[in-house]
Amino acid sequence: MLEGRVFHFMGIGGVGMSGLARLLAALGARVTGCDLRVSETTRSLEREGIPVWQGHDPAHLEGTEILVYSSAIRPDHPEIQAARRQGLKVWPRAEMLAEIMGWYPRSIAVAGAHGKTTTSSMIAEMLAVAGLEPTVIIGGRVNCFGSNARLGRGEYLVAETDESDGSFLYLQPYLAVITNVDREHLDFYADFRAVKRAFVKFARRVSPEGALVVCGDDPGVRTILPELSGRLVTYGFSEGAEVRGEILAEAPLPRVRVWWRGQALGEFSLRVPGRHNAENALAAVAVGLTLGLPSAVILSALSGFSGVGRRLEFKGEVLGAFIYDDYAHHPREIAATLAAIRALHPERRLLAVFQPHRYSRTRALWQEFVRVLAEPEVLFLTEIYPAAESPLPGVSGEKFFQAVRRVRGGKPTLFAPDLETLRAQVEFFLSPGDLLLTLGAGDVYQLGEALVRQISPSRKEKVVG
Repeated sequence: MLEGRVFHFMGIGGVGMSGLARLLAALGARVTGCDLRVSETTRSLEREGIPVWQGHDPAHLEGTEILVYSSAIRPDHPEIQAARRQGLKVWPRAEMLAEIMGWYPRSIAVAGAHGKTTTSSMIAEMLAVAGLEPTVIIGGRVNCFGSNARLGRGEYLVAETDESDGSFLYLQPYLAVITNVDREHLDFYADFRAVKRAFVKFARRVSPEGALVVCGDDPGVRTILPELSGRLVTYGFSEGAEVRGEILAEAPLPRVRVWWRGQALGEFSLRVPGRHNAENALAAVAVGLTLGLPSAVILSALSGFSGVGRRLEFKGEVLGAFIYDDYAHHPREIAATLAAIRALHPERRLLAVFQPHRYSRTRALWQEFVRVLAEPEVLFLTEIYPAAESPLPGVSGEKFFQAVRRVRGGKPTLFAPDLETLRAQVEFFLSPGDLLLTLGAGDVYQLGEALVRQISPSRKEKVVG
């Protein structure tokens, strides 16, 4: 389909960018990329035949037809300016996604402050189980596909959107899902009202022949409901939702009865923990029913859903302690993840490691973070992961740590300025029967992987002896 076309991706190591690059390569295009950091993602892309350079340089543009750049890269970057001078097409990631979306008559876009990746993955796996051969571009590794991208042979495309910079407004999907609307990305939006206005604009871009699926339980969604029009399908646990879930069991894993317009359809039992995942599954049910899929296929697919990378991902066992990792980086996400892991392992002492993500988010949600982090028995905090942001006055990992420690009532609370210190602290506290959970959107997941690979010999002697 794209044989002979040449694309270059700036910031190809990002999960959204790498998925697009993989899809274009699968469609026959020649794809190259560059990123500031070498990572497992960039190494994986190279193994798949996509050349990746470390760093950015206008020399990378030789032979390129279209430059696609990540939202993390400024539009005035020298490599982008060079591409414009050369007369190349220069597209932000969302514009490239919008172009691809236009190739598929049944495109499904999933938006929301939280739950997008899991909801997108559930929908994609459901369509695959139904034999509809979807094409998929998602912000996480879908376990059943082994990748964050999949080229299907059908007319369906499932894509996770990015509202962080308003770029989801490029998209014009056939069907859209809004999982929730929350106080997030306030580095870009002036205030919460601006966030809500953006979601209303996104909803209005849905095809009139399609539908908008929204979570009726979410307070943010409820505030914009009066401004939404067209075919609207609500889901949730509350009375009045068109697709309503009834929690039959929440621990250790959710079991849910589903009602559709007042009629019981059946039940599903998830293999992933947490009430929030049951809610994500209801979004997938609503999409499936709206598309006319048989309820038996929908419920069976959700019962078999195998999860997503970095979403309560089990990394391994170290000396009798279980190691998990989760991408949660917002107070609401952290609260949901802590509740889910408690339901899964109620008997274990919880050691949580949180890496704050972005100075702007830490400042905007400071008190919410402080409240939710009071809960774990032992807490480790790291320096703030900047994600290309410059430091803000009065916002630092050390100051954040002091604020959190004051509300934890004497429970062990430690600050680690680097991964080496963090690992030493965790090894000292970790005991058989514990549960270690790393939280954050940065590189904190590397801690669990390092512990599983090799724990220090002296620590082994201390625990075993």
